[in-house]
Parts: sequence; structure tokens; C-alpha cells
Amino acid sequence: MNKLQLNRRAIIKAMLLGSAAPWVLTSKSFAASSCEDHLVRVGTVVAPDTMNPFATWSSFYPTIYTYDFLVCVDAQRHPDRKGFAKEWSVADDKRTWTFKIWPGMKWSDGQPATARDAAFTYNYLLGSMGKPAELNVGANNTSGMQNVGSIAALDDETLQIVTKAPTRWPIENSVMIVPEHIWKDVSYADARSTFRNDPPLVGTGPMIIQEFQQGQFARLTPNEYFRTGKPATDGMIFNFFSTADPLAQGLKSGNLDFGFGMTVAQWDDLSKDPKIVAAEARIEQRNFLAFNTVSGLGAGSTKALQDPAFRDAIGYAIDQNTLVDRAFRGHADPGVGLVMPAATEYFSDLSDIRRNFNLAEAGRRLDAAGYRDIDGDNVREDKEGNKFQLELITGNISGNLEIPIAAVQLIAGWLAQIGIPVSVTQLDSGALNARTAAPTKGGGGWDLVVASNWGSPSPDDVLALGKSADRANRSYWSNEKFNQIVSQVKLVVDVKRSRELVDQAARLIYKEAPYIMLCYPMLLEAYRKDCFEGWGEDLSTWSYYPFDRLKPV
Repeated sequence: MNKLQLNRRAIIKAMLLGSAAPWVLTSKSFAASSCEDHLVRVGTVVAPDTMNPFATWSSFYPTIYTYDFLVCVDAQRHPDRKGFAKEWSVADDKRTWTFKIWPGMKWSDGQPATARDAAFTYNYLLGSMGKPAELNVGANNTSGMQNVGSIAALDDETLQIVTKAPTRWPIENSVMIVPEHIWKDVSYADARSTFRNDPPLVGTGPMIIQEFQQGQFARLTPNEYFRTGKPATDGMIFNFFSTADPLAQGLKSGNLDFGFGMTVAQWDDLSKDPKIVAAEARIEQRNFLAFNTVSGLGAGSTKALQDPAFRDAIGYAIDQNTLVDRAFRGHADPGVGLVMPAATEYFSDLSDIRRNFNLAEAGRRLDAAGYRDIDGDNVREDKEGNKFQLELITGNISGNLEIPIAAVQLIAGWLAQIGIPVSVTQLDSGALNARTAAPTKGGGGWDLVVASNWGSPSPDDVLALGKSADRANRSYWSNEKFNQIVSQVKLVVDVKRSRELVDQAARLIYKEAPYIMLCYPMLLEAYRKDCFEGWGEDLSTWSYYPFDRLKPV
């Protein structure tokens, strides 16, 4: 689940803003499961507020089961998880993309689903650009479309996207394709605000939303026109919760068949139940320690925060391996650089420049940089002679996996050992977002923040933490060379060249150290074995899988 980029994690950030209360446990949606009804009962911590993807970021679940992306992440990684397009190619000019739409595909209401619907969806967005009601507030938005030259259906099965310069946007965007015959008469003003897209929805995915009760559940039925065949289950009940507690309870009691986003303690407990398979998946979330690097408006308590040498020294005082073992019980990868392991095409362990935990080395580097303990009281002074007393703010970003407070306590302890005392302030998601907003928007004034970011594995999202003025950049760091690399990577189609540019950027920001990556947490999932089979091993967070192929036991 950031920025106004099209990415699934920015979407999910909004999903956790609300409110399924504990009474959901007694609602009809959460009634005791019976294998005989062949309904898959799912639950996680989400709070969708509308089924309109042009108006909200919060409805990724459950609309991902009803609408298709043109391509996006899963279709590139898994040949059996294609979206609206069956296949695609790019011409030698690196600007002309051709997509072959599934022949004979239908919408769930029986109407033909063609390249013309895909062209409509994108041109609907393009047509709003620059207007007062521009479609830039929801998951389906205009971000990234500035480089689009034209989008046209050459025939019912052929979509052509021509870009102004080379870019991978045509296959990486996460716009959900909607039916023209439903949306053609919806004004831009209504699409971005009042039009709720009430069920029953019309989509090409395997499960169609038939009922939506905000704060409670969504009910979905199998799409009889799904391109690979009608799913074998009789539908899905997707329960919305405000905490992870009902997930564990529901899985153990049999009231849920599948849950994801539970805590480590709940996952460990569920893994002992012979009726349940507990799994974990690498995701794109990055947990980090960020420094307030800005000067002037919004600056922190000391200019040391603006000094790369100070920040680099602090990096030697963070033991990522211990943090993963103690705070996450091993359910995370130790932090290294900007690129998370889930972005397999771009990840590097930076072994040749990587810092190793060493408190003595951290102390030596602080001394060398001019941050010494002048009076021997075990508290260092900055270059202005002021004793360090840093404010560390933290909290959990809505839609992101929780950062255990134990991780923050470990960090505070290590910093104290090198003469940098910190005070910790815990904030809720809204307050944390307000404090870390751009200084021109009222944010700043803090010193350190422990927070998280969850974007897509695309280069643009991976590099967002370092982009000047990007709302994902919580450190306020600005570097012209980094920005130039970001601009270059936007105009690259070749993965190898893109990888080279991402690596350059990752190394630059690692050395400048506006962030210290703490870890990359795992998404913890679990499913019951008694009612359904076909769960597979790589449970997706980027598509309808595996709900297109589950079968009753």
C-alpha cells in the first residue's frame, strides 16, 4: 500500500483508515463456515469506502477480484495470471506498444469486453487531464500519463499505446480496466467524487462484487464469463476488520478460510494448527529510519541531521540482523538499501559498500566528523556545542504492516550507547503523516522518524523515497544527481539499462544516508485446508490469484 503514483501500496494505505468494529464477528458475513456452501471466507484489515476506483485508493480489496489490470505486476511474473491483455510487445522504436486482448472475452453482464474498453478507460483518464475535475484522486488516476501520445483500439482484440518517449508505463501501470457501457455517461466530476459504483459491479475478473456493506463485508459471486472458465467455488465473502485479532480467531474456529496481515504472534500460533497452513510472502514494504535533512523551514533540532557523515555514522549503530530476529521474530529480511528483495529485477545487497553493525566504528566516525563527547558525560555535542537530544517520531502508516515498538526501542538503545540520546513519540497514522508532510504543508520540526513505505516494484516507485518533492520522501532529502537518474529511468524500456540506473541511484542514496533501511517485512498469511484446495505457494497480493482456481475439497 504512496505518492500519486499508480501503485498498489499507495492504494492500500487508504484501505486501513476505518472501521470494521468487533461486532462484525457476529454479522451474517462472518457466520460459522460450512464447507458445504462452497463460499470462500476471507478477511484482512481493510476499510474500503466505495467501489469506485477513480474516487478512492481504499478499494483495492475487493475490486482486484472484479476488475483486471491491462498487465501490471503479476502478469509479468506469472504466465498463468494474465490480466485484460493476453500478450503484449513493444516495437523497435520503444514507444509503440501493442496489446492483444483475449479473444471473445466478455464482461460479467455478458457484453463483449474488447480493446475498445481498455482504450476508453485510458482515454477517459487522459481526457480529464488539466481540467478542474481531473481524475487524480483515486487508484485509477492520471499519474504517469503525461508521457502518453495516443491510445487506440485498432480492432476488438488489439490495443495500441504510443508514448512520447520510451517508458515501461504501458505494462507497469495499475489502472483497472472498466466497461465503457457502464462508465461512458459518468462525468469526471462525479467519477472523482459522488459516483459510488454500487454493486453489482461489471468486470472481467473471476469474482464479481454483488454486495458491499461498508465497514463489514463484500459478497462476491463467480463470473460465469471468466476467460479461463467459471471458478469452481460458489463465491466469496470478504470481511473487513480494523484489527488483526479476528483473523486469528476466525481461522482457528473455521469462520475464515484465508486471512492475511496478521501479527507474528498470531502467525506463530496458527502455524501449530494441523488444519491450517501458515505462509509468508515477500512484499514491497520497506521499514526505515529517516533523518530530517532539510534546512530552514521544518528543520530538526541540529544541523548534524543535514550532514551525510553524521548520518553514515549512525548507520553503523543499527544492527538489522538483531532487529529482525528480536522485533520481527525472523519474519523479515534485514535492511540494506533502497531496493527491496521483492523487486527481484533491481535488488542488490550492495556488498561492496554495505555498512556492518559496529558501535565502536560508529563512535569513531562521529568523532572524526566533529561530533564528540566534550565533557565526558556520555552525551555528544554537535558542532555548535549543543548536546544531542533527538526527537524520534514513529507510528504505523495506514495500509502498511505494523512496525513493532520493540524495533524502535532497539534503535533508541543503540543510539544511546554511542552518545546520541533520543526521546520517542508514538503517533497515529494521521498525525504521523501530518508531522512528516512537506514543511510547506506544515510538516517537519522532528529529528528522526521510524516509518515505512509500500509501493510497487517498478523503478519509479522504488526510487520515490529519494525523489525531491515526492510525498513518499519523508526525509526531505534532495539531490540533483539522484533526480536526474530518476528522470532517466522513466524513459527506459530495457530492463538491463533500467537496472543499471536503479543501482546507481541506490548506491548514491546509500552513501548519502538520508535513510537507514531497517528491514523488509514479510506479509503473514494463513489458510485452512479443510474446505478448499488449490491455494498454491505464491499467494498473490497483486492480482485475483488464487481465487480463480480454488476448488472445494
